[in-house]
Amino acid sequence: MARYICPMHPEVISDKPGVCPKCNMNLVSDSDVEDRTDNDSHHDNPKNHSDATHADLYACPMHPDVTSDKPGMCPKCHMALEKTKQSSHGGHKKSEHDKHAGHNPNMFKQKFWLSLALTIPTLLFSHTVQSWLGFELKFAGSEYIPAILGVIIFLYGGLVFLKSARGELAAKKPGMMTLISMAITVAFVYSALVTLKLVDGMDFWWELATLVTIMLLGHWLEMASVENAQGALDELAKLLPDEAELVENGKNRIVKVSELSVGDTILVRPGTQISVDGKVVKGESEVNESMLTGESKPVKKAVAAEVIGGTMNTNGALTIEVTKVGGDTALAGIMKLVEDAQTSKSKTQVLADKAAFYLTFIAIGAALATWIGWWIAGAEAGFILERVVTVLVIACPHALGLAIPLVTAISTTKAAKNGLLVRERMALESARNIDVVLFDKTGTLTKGEQGVVDIAAKNVSRTLSIAAAVERESEHPIAKAIFQYAHDQKVPEIHTTDFSALSGRGVRANVDGKTVNIGGPRLLEKLNIRLDDQLQAATDAASRDGKTVVYVVEEKTILGAIMLADVIRSESKAAVEKLHSMGKRVAMLTGDSEGVAAWVSGELGITEYFAEVLPEHKAETVKRLQADGSRVAMVGDGVNDAPALTQADIGIAIGAGTDVAIESAGIVLASSDPRGVSKIVNLSKRTYSKMIQNLAWATGYNALALPLAAGVLASYGFILSPALGAVLMSLSTIIVAINAQFLRRVEL
Repeated sequence: MARYICPMHPEVISDKPGVCPKCNMNLVSDSDVEDRTDNDSHHDNPKNHSDATHADLYACPMHPDVTSDKPGMCPKCHMALEKTKQSSHGGHKKSEHDKHAGHNPNMFKQKFWLSLALTIPTLLFSHTVQSWLGFELKFAGSEYIPAILGVIIFLYGGLVFLKSARGELAAKKPGMMTLISMAITVAFVYSALVTLKLVDGMDFWWELATLVTIMLLGHWLEMASVENAQGALDELAKLLPDEAELVENGKNRIVKVSELSVGDTILVRPGTQISVDGKVVKGESEVNESMLTGESKPVKKAVAAEVIGGTMNTNGALTIEVTKVGGDTALAGIMKLVEDAQTSKSKTQVLADKAAFYLTFIAIGAALATWIGWWIAGAEAGFILERVVTVLVIACPHALGLAIPLVTAISTTKAAKNGLLVRERMALESARNIDVVLFDKTGTLTKGEQGVVDIAAKNVSRTLSIAAAVERESEHPIAKAIFQYAHDQKVPEIHTTDFSALSGRGVRANVDGKTVNIGGPRLLEKLNIRLDDQLQAATDAASRDGKTVVYVVEEKTILGAIMLADVIRSESKAAVEKLHSMGKRVAMLTGDSEGVAAWVSGELGITEYFAEVLPEHKAETVKRLQADGSRVAMVGDGVNDAPALTQADIGIAIGAGTDVAIESAGIVLASSDPRGVSKIVNLSKRTYSKMIQNLAWATGYNALALPLAAGVLASYGFILSPALGAVLMSLSTIIVAINAQFLRRVEL
């Protein structure tokens, strides 16, 4: 029994053809998968390779790894598989397909520009165009120029569509390529017959030229969006410098970035780019990370701070320990994420494909109906043929071929520039319909690290100075948090002596001849010290909120209490407020206590939260929210968030999160800024709107033009001429292209 498998999600298996419910890609036969596997193992075995006689294979021009023993369509990009012969000897040759022009974006680009150059004189020497514009350009033999150039354009630019149409028909999925091929073939044959005076009528050479040229433009853009992801990818690749300054044995030397290994130390001077991912071991500076986050404000970097390859160091020298190289770097990961996004199909793209599929049969049916109708009406054969040809030419969806690719390319680029990395286009498209945004707390709304949130003391500055001086020598996370907070507040520095750690109770040191103890409630018990009413009230309030409280005791006197908690991201409150203003429910999910959850929610204005949720129950919480029909977006960063990210209608991962979380999400926030969620929703709405507008216009044109071309208004004295039909067809394409460009102006 045949099985059909998704090439992107092998776990999706069906006993009949169809589409993957996760990515909407066409399911492929498992025999094709086995064929590819066999081919791969064959190539891994030199002996078999040299001994075997190779049969014809069909390979995708864009994805050479996709092969089949029969014609069909590539499951990744839906291009027709091209026939290729394997080498019969030990060495590998490029496929026969590689010798042909026009099967990658650059070659399609070349075909478009040359076809455009030939189309211009075709238009200029067309009698129809000359009559419209009121000029005459004529010399001996000039009437044959449109025919000669039209033949060249058809053979040079049109054959690629004929080959792809053959693949569609072999796969029994007629679509865009079939429509294009039908239109240009009919126009070519009819025009040739008219030029050779075998048929009376008006030729279609200029319509054929514009048709091929415009469709080459559309296919070039579509293929570029699939292979290159978007224009920003090339720019991202350029961000990585070729060289780095290696610090080795006290000496510096310039080396290739490819020569660096994890653990190496490099020097990044002011005004230069950081070559690889790493950790600062010396120096302070500000780093421009706008290529990742879209934020122009530089980020301060000091010792222990992580830096990302491709970002720009601004005003200080940084010595960096290399932590990631090559394909493991953040930039490489981003490029892969965006590339993967482009290989997935959105529902709207699928809708466009279906429109092209049905339009094929509609065009053929309309052509037959036109022929039969006018034959019954007693029209002349030449007139009937002209009507049929006009119908078939107009049926070719110029605008439909550009409607989705243009919007996709622009929206993906815009997303990447704003720090929104779209792994699945379906996720971006669906974001507009989200009802509930469920945030994980730790690492998402908060930084996932302890920090000082409040100080209760009569003299806050002195209390903090003394605490920082004592904690300077400690390696405990709480001690580091206090010291860092004091450093940020720029409190006066105090020197200490006789530092010692008290097991289970805190730390002790001598400050100006006085003994200072710092610790929690157990320290107060040991020292037999009671809190006054004011400090007790502050402590009780902090405990209810789940905050950690440490006391600063000088001799037998309590100077104050320092409250610490998981630090809330500065952007989180604005993120919640923005989502509320968009009419979205916002909820929070955490494994922390009720007190902690209540405090964080209160600070951020979140009224709905789930506390003390075990990792294995997070997905159940998502299901609970979905039970009433709500569409849920889950935002998280950790391994334990992965099931919830997968269960949610849309999974959104924080860029600083784990690889598992990122792989489980459809969209990644590169900057770890939760405000990106509202940007996703906004971009989704605008993108979908442009797609629908373009589809409506593209299909609406055909719906209107086809009956007019067939002559339904002939009794009223109006018949759509081939020339006017071609003009309207080109105009619809221009409108679609301009409409897509407006997406660039959208402010997120």
